[in-house]
Amino acid sequence: MKVRNKYHAIRCTSDGIKFPSKKERDYYLSLKEAQEEDRLAFFLRQTPFHLPGNVKYVIDFIEFWRTEDPNVTEVKFTDVKGILTPVYKIKKKLIEATFPIKINEVH
Repeated sequence: MKVRNKYHAIRCTSDGIKFPSKKERDYYLSLKEAQEEDRLAFFLRQTPFHLPGNVKYVIDFIEFWRTEDPNVTEVKFTDVKGILTPVYKIKKKLIEATFPIKINEVH
């Protein structure tokens, strides 16, 4: 019997990478397209942040966008979410309080 995700996310694969949801896979593909168009320098997937109390938070994407100034890169931290769980909300606040970043959410 196939086990369903409690949030109804459908697991899928692209480029040999397993994604927990179609939404995250689609965002990944949009980043690849931006990279091919040279608007995005590069991006990282599933990057861990280590917080006090031995808490680990894994962000879906860190993106390095090109700007008009070739010496400046805009960095974005993005999480793809179908549902904003209470645990996610707490960890997001903790991350943003601990590090000088803002997490963008893709719904």
